[in-house]
Amino acid sequence: MTEASPGGNLYVVPNLLGTIAPVDVLPRRTLDVARNLRDWVVETPKAARAFLASLDLPVPIARLAITPISAITGSDELAAALAPARDGRDVGLLSDAGCPGVADPGAALVAAAHAARLRVVPLVGPSAILLALMAAGLDGQRFAFHGYLPVARDARSAALRTLEVRSREQQETQIFIETPYRNAAMIAALGESLASATIVCVAADLTLASEEIVRADAAFWRRSDGRRFDRRPAIFLLLAGTRAAPGVPGRARKR
Repeated sequence: MTEASPGGNLYVVPNLLGTIAPVDVLPRRTLDVARNLRDWVVETPKAARAFLASLDLPVPIARLAITPISAITGSDELAAALAPARDGRDVGLLSDAGCPGVADPGAALVAAAHAARLRVVPLVGPSAILLALMAAGLDGQRFAFHGYLPVARDARSAALRTLEVRSREQQETQIFIETPYRNAAMIAALGESLASATIVCVAADLTLASEEIVRADAAFWRRSDGRRFDRRPAIFLLLAGTRAAPGVPGRARKR
C-alpha cells in the first residue's frame, strides 16, 4: 500500500437528485468543500453549472475550470485532468445526479488519482440506489445493482425473470433503473413477468417534495396503472420469496 502524495485532493462530490435547495440535502462540509473548488471534472457541463450556481459560490462560475468526462479519452487526458491536484490544488468530480462512480461515470478518474498517489475524498450526499434500498424494507445484507435492463419487451421480461430466480435462490435484493419515460412500461412488465408474491418496490423522486415509495407484491403492480410514475426518476427493487401483508401495499410519501 502506497501513501498519498502531498498534492491536492480529488473530492468526489455528490450532486442533487432534482430541483431542491442544496442545504436541504447536502451536509455543511460537502457544501463548504464544493464552494471552494475551482477545478472540476463533470459528467455534463450544463448540469454541473446548474448545480454550482445553486451553491452561492464566492466567485463567478466563468472563473471555474470545468472539464467534461467525455473529453477524457485516454491516459493523457486523465493526467491533464489531475494536473491541478499534482500542483497542489483540489479537484472536484461531479456527475449529473447523485454520487459519481455509482451508476455514473468517474471511476477511471478516481483510479488514475489513486495511481498518481493523490488523496481521494468521497463526500457525503444522496445516492438514489442506497436511499431506495433503505426505504424498501427488503434484504439490505445481500443486494445487487444491474443498471438498465433491456428495452425490448421480450428481452426485458426475460431479464426480470432471471433476476427473480437469482433473488429467490440467493435471497438477494435486485435493484435496477429505467429511463423515466419508460417507467410505465417497466411497471407493466413487472406485473406481467414476476410471480404474484414477489415483492417490488418503486422509489420515485427521492429527496424531492414529490417523493413517493411504494412497496407491494407483483400482483398489486399487475393491477396498477404505472403511468403515475411516468417521467419521474425512479429506482426499482425486487425480492422473491417474501410476502407482503395480504392486499395491502406499503406506501410512503414525503410530507
